[in-house]
Amino acid sequence: MGSQEGKGRDSYLMAKKLSSVLGVDIGSQSIKICEIRSQGKEPVVTALGIIDTPEGAVDHTGVYNSDAVGSALKQVLSQSGASVGQVVVSIAGQASVLVRTLEVPKMNPAELKEHMQWEINRNIPFAESTIVSDFRPLGGDDPNSPNMDVVMAISPQSAIDTIMACVKKAGRSTSAIDVEPLSLARSIHRSYNDLLGDKTVCVVDIGHKTTCINIYHGDRLLMPRQVPVGGELFTKAIADAFAMSVDDAESLKQEHVSIPEWAGTAAPADPFGDSGVTAGFAAYNPFADDPLPYVAPASDAGTTDFGMDPMASPFDDPAPQSEIVHAPEPVAEQPTDKYYNAIAPILDEFVSEVRRSIDYYRSRGGEIDAVELCGGGAKLGGLAPFLSKSLGIECDAYDPLRRLNVNAKKVPAAFVEEHKQAFAVAVGNGLHIFFD
Repeated sequence: MGSQEGKGRDSYLMAKKLSSVLGVDIGSQSIKICEIRSQGKEPVVTALGIIDTPEGAVDHTGVYNSDAVGSALKQVLSQSGASVGQVVVSIAGQASVLVRTLEVPKMNPAELKEHMQWEINRNIPFAESTIVSDFRPLGGDDPNSPNMDVVMAISPQSAIDTIMACVKKAGRSTSAIDVEPLSLARSIHRSYNDLLGDKTVCVVDIGHKTTCINIYHGDRLLMPRQVPVGGELFTKAIADAFAMSVDDAESLKQEHVSIPEWAGTAAPADPFGDSGVTAGFAAYNPFADDPLPYVAPASDAGTTDFGMDPMASPFDDPAPQSEIVHAPEPVAEQPTDKYYNAIAPILDEFVSEVRRSIDYYRSRGGEIDAVELCGGGAKLGGLAPFLSKSLGIECDAYDPLRRLNVNAKKVPAAFVEEHKQAFAVAVGNGLHIFFD
């Protein structure tokens, strides 16, 4: 990233050409690291680690205590056996960075630089006057279109300084600072280019306090969005429902809570479609010259609720059994799950936010081919099939280590399998050396 006041003072943010790097992702609940080395031009993961973020040191707005975070980072580096000195770390948080994609007229690099300076100046959301900013054309534009897509990032200088202080406290040097949506784009390109390279994908990165909903075509970022719904809300819902501590609720969520197969509803039907339960019914038009009168269904004609002719004497012989309208069979009671019932309201809110993002993208003429779930919150059992059913779009658990050679000697295979979704951003940061 470059400073609004000139590239010189922030040259430490420009990535050097390295053969190995340590990708770091500092979250509000945990700190993740991924060491990647280049071997024969192929990335090899040589260390992975995760540690709890010190309480109160990081929240949804950014890092507050660089000393505590730096100490925890140093500890996880030692535990994982990571030895690379250069770090690529992502910056996140509502008070720490703004990431936005823009459509601008096509122009040459000099014109684009001048135009983006104007865009950056008018989009600064921070009270702090000294900011760091950068922009990048996304590429892949329609050659016949008069416009081009650009991603920009803006951050207060103090947030950059805090992140760098964390890395320095851990005894490492900052090679580059990136933003999470672009880190994930690198991971998608490396691990899923064979499956998703020609598709439009919504990547839902579920953190502790927030969820990032980013839409990509291949590795091209189309729309980034962050919402204040994360795994913490599910934990608090369980704690409230069962009168237990948050720590106990978190353990319960990880070990026992899973969304049952019967939960969830199908995606809303297209009101203009020609299928579904309303097919075959003629629409009533009150403005027609000769509106059709209401005609009762044949099974109801000439009968009361008891299946009798309303003009017949109650002493007449009853109607044949075949003509009697019976009361409907009682609907089978839905199964219940006490844990699901506790988190159902949060799930509804979560699904609504994802659907809102997808609907907005569709309103601009796009379509989503798949949804991928990553982040620590994505470990909630049954979440992928639940979301598939609710959105009507194929949804899978994202594996950032797919198509990567993992040779992390201090990491048991079971650990990697259990936590791999949480490493998406850290892996993307580590892949920085293969793309920039």
